[in-house]
Amino acid sequence: MMLLLLILVATGLWTWLTLAWAYAEGERAGVLQKFVSRGWVCKTREGEIALYYGGGQYMGAGVSPQLWDFSVRDKAVAVDLGKAVGHRVQLHYTEHPGIPTSCFAETRFLVDRVTVTDTEAGGIRGDQAPPPGPAPGATPSSAAPASLSAPASSANSP
Repeated sequence: MMLLLLILVATGLWTWLTLAWAYAEGERAGVLQKFVSRGWVCKTREGEIALYYGGGQYMGAGVSPQLWDFSVRDKAVAVDLGKAVGHRVQLHYTEHPGIPTSCFAETRFLVDRVTVTDTEAGGIRGDQAPPPGPAPGATPSSAAPASLSAPASSANSP
C-alpha cells in the first residue's frame, strides 16, 4: 500500500514538474495550417504551422515548408488560434520535455501567446509572393496588372 502511494505521489510530482517548469522558450513564425481539438477521453488542442526558410519571407516553387506541431492549454489562446487559421502568425511557446501522458498535450511545445502578422487569410502561400495591391486612390481600370494588357497588344502585331 505504501509503495502504491509513493508511486502516485511521484507521478503527480513529475507531472506537475514537467508542466510548471519550462526547459526552453522561444518564438516561431509561419502560416497556421490547422488547429484542432482532439482526443477520446482527454481533449487537447493541437495545431500546426508551416515554417518558411531559405527564400526570404516567401519560398520559390517546388520548395516545401517545414511543419511544426504544437499544443495549447490556455482556452483564450485556443480561441485566438481558431480564428487565425490560414494567417501568418508568430507564436510564443515553452518547451516541456517528459510530459507523462497525452492528456495534457500531444507535443512538448506549449503555445501561450499568438500574434497574427498578416490581415488576409490565404494571402501568403508558400509557392508565390502576395499579389501587389492597387495604389491608394487608384481606380479599377488603372489597377489592372501590366502583364494582362501587354500580351494583347503584341498578339495583334503582324
